[in-house]
Order: sequence, then C-alpha cells, then structure tokens
Amino acid sequence: MAAVYPDGRQEGRVEGYTKFWQKDLKHEGEADNKNRLDSYTDVVNGYYDGATELYEYGWAQSFHFSRFYKGEGFAASLARHEHYLAAHMGLRPGMKVLDVGCGVGGPAREIARFSDAHIVGLNNNQFQVNRARRYAEKAGLSDQITFVKGDFMKLSEQFGENSFDAVYAIEATVHAPTWEGVYGEIFKVLKPGGVFGVYEWCMTDAWDPSIPSHKELAHQIEFGNGIPEMRPLKLARQAMKNVGFQLEHEEDLADRPDEVPWYYPLEGDISKAQTAWDYFTVWRMSWSGKLVTHTAIRVMEAIGVLPKGTFEVGESLKVAGDALVKGGQAKVSLAVVLRCWLTNLLMRSCLRPCTWQSVGSLHWPSEIVFTVSTP
Repeated sequence: MAAVYPDGRQEGRVEGYTKFWQKDLKHEGEADNKNRLDSYTDVVNGYYDGATELYEYGWAQSFHFSRFYKGEGFAASLARHEHYLAAHMGLRPGMKVLDVGCGVGGPAREIARFSDAHIVGLNNNQFQVNRARRYAEKAGLSDQITFVKGDFMKLSEQFGENSFDAVYAIEATVHAPTWEGVYGEIFKVLKPGGVFGVYEWCMTDAWDPSIPSHKELAHQIEFGNGIPEMRPLKLARQAMKNVGFQLEHEEDLADRPDEVPWYYPLEGDISKAQTAWDYFTVWRMSWSGKLVTHTAIRVMEAIGVLPKGTFEVGESLKVAGDALVKGGQAKVSLAVVLRCWLTNLLMRSCLRPCTWQSVGSLHWPSEIVFTVSTP
C-alpha cells in the first residue's frame, strides 16, 4: 500500500503523476488529454505533492513568474508583481479577499501586508495548506490570513454566493478542467461590486495545435507544470464573455523595454544575477545546480525521506524549464492587460507570457491577469 505522510502527501499520487502523459510527448492523444481533465485533482495533487518542496528550494514560496528591472533582486520582483495585481484590484484594509489556488501562501502573505486586507487562501492540496498555515503563523499573520482545503470548481458550495469583496488567482486557474467552470464559480462568490484579478497561463493566438511541434510544446509545458491542458488565449477571452464579462482593453507588455527578461533565472547563467544573493538562486537552475539537486532528490527518495516518484516529478520540472527558456529567448513575448466591463462590472487583466520559435513562426504560452468587479 502506498504511504500517506503525516504532512498530507500521498506517495501513490506522486508515483502516478507522470503516468498521465505518454513517455514520448509526441504521441499524446485526445484520450490522454481527456483522462487528465477528468482526473484534474489527481494530476494537480500528484504534481504538487512531489514538486512543492522543489519549488520552495529552487524558486521561492511564491510560485509564479515576474518582470525584472535592472538591478532588481529576485524576491523584490516577485513582491512587486503581487503588489501590481493588488493595486490594480484596489485591495484595501478590511476587505475580505479569496486567493484561489494559494500554493504555500507566499502571495497571500505579501498581499496581506501590502493591502491590510483579510485573505482566505483556498487550495486542493493538503500538503500545501499545512505549510501555508505554518508560514502564516511564523509571520504573525494568522489573524489576517486563513487557509482552507477546497475545490475551486465548487466555490459556491463551500463559501456560499456573494461572500467576498474580491477574488484573485495567480497562475492557478490554468489547472482547472475548464475556464468557464472556475470563472463562473468565482463570479458567484463575489459580492456585488466585487473585483476579480488573475494571472492566467494560456497559449497565444498564433499557437496552432494542428502543427505537431506546437502541440508537443504545449504538452511539455503541461507535463512540467502539473497542468491538465494548456488552452489558447481566445478561449480565455471567450470564457470571460460566457460568464458575463466584456473585453475593454488589451495591452502588449512585451513592448516595454525590459532590459532583464522575465525568464532569466531559468537560464542558470550566474553572470546575469541581478544581486549577490541571486547568484545562488540562478545557480540552482544551472546544469551543476540541477545535478546536485536531482542527485540529492534521488538519494532522499531511495532512503524514504521523499515519496517515491519525487525524482520523476523533478525531471518533469527540467522539461518545463528548458521549454520556457526556449520560448523566452525567441524574443517575441506577449504580455497583455485586459479590462472588461458589464454595466459597472470591471475586469482588468494582464497577459504576461513568453513565446517560442518553431519553423517559420513564433508562438508560446501566455499568462493573463484579469481583474473583475461585479455590479
């Protein structure tokens, strides 16, 4: 029988994660895709049971990307990205805010300090919920932030309708089986006049799944990030409209003259580190850093410190990192701010992504931020 760890991890889920994909991603078919969508909770939980500690060690307690200014430290960039979303949403003291897919609570803690709002973090992974609670207590924020286990496809069942002044999600709702389903649930739990902001991952409009190399690229992103299905930007736009929003504004943030690319920490080139402390962060992404890390993971898994399957999950992360860097280096990134209105219903959204190069064309996944307020 597969072990269940006291911290909430389940060994069977970690071992089973990579089995949701073909060993050769070129052979992925519709049946594989449907299986992942039908089993999205198992896909996501298996991934994060294995990847959470790797994320915290190799990246941070905020599981997302961000833009960089010249000389800006890695941690400062992550915090600024979170502040940017909170500021655009207009979060302020006393508001009751839901963090959908809160990870281990890094953004929730930062946004709570920044806005003085009260935040409820929702996560379907008990291992992460336990860690988030511990970190909040250590930070002295237990009275301002609470973390609960739940399914973002059933928010209204758990919280009731009209429960929150604001809702945000940072690179989390990409794990949902459908955008309409999760956006619709978020809409239900928002109070009239409430606001929703989200950084969303999707493929650009140039992505063509009929081209094998494009489809394989999407599967590499899925495989290395615990995503059941990567979907194109046009479906995100349509999903927002289907739940009642209208697109008001779109901005390509790739036109901003960022001297330091968002993907630079993934390159593993320590000469590009922006601060002295960041040398270690960037080194962990280098070939030698990966060798040390993954050797240690293999040993710890063998002696039972880590669940079986953790090493394979770590290998999937390497696939994702390489794919993301390849896309970013193509230098055709798409970053968009979207706003939508329905009467006085505001949705601001920011698409911040990467692009990748195939024969004769450039395409890549995109990350969108939507901010929505209800009438």
